[in-house]
Amino acid sequence: MTGPAIFAAVFAALYAAHSFGDHWIQTHHQACAKAAATRSGRLACLRHVTTLTLTKAVAVGAVVLVTDLPLSPPALLLGLAVDAGSHYWADRRAPLARLADLIGKRDFYRMGAPRPGTDDAPHLGTGAYALDQSWHHLWLFIAALIIAS
Repeated sequence: MTGPAIFAAVFAALYAAHSFGDHWIQTHHQACAKAAATRSGRLACLRHVTTLTLTKAVAVGAVVLVTDLPLSPPALLLGLAVDAGSHYWADRRAPLARLADLIGKRDFYRMGAPRPGTDDAPHLGTGAYALDQSWHHLWLFIAALIIAS
């Protein structure tokens, strides 16, 4: 199997598992608590990232079993660790919001967000969500490159 094929298979598995793990596996408590600037918030985020990373490992493992994909276990572990670290960083929310401010994306980050003191944005179509997911997709790409190396 060629390097590009390995990369494509790994990326597809990571991408599918990311979407499933970030939306179906993550608990409501984790989603609500993971950004809190408390020990409880950090633990909620850590639990989310742990279950998400396990979901990704299972997906890649399924591809390996079905296709005989030749992967290096150290490269797999490194790729998953890099992805997990980047996911934790972004899901604490404040770091990603600060990055958006720093690069001139403040208004986009806040687009569609509830007005202060209200919960009047009954949708997922916010700038914060779009930047969060695109951040994760970039790191899935990087993780797939590492794993395929």
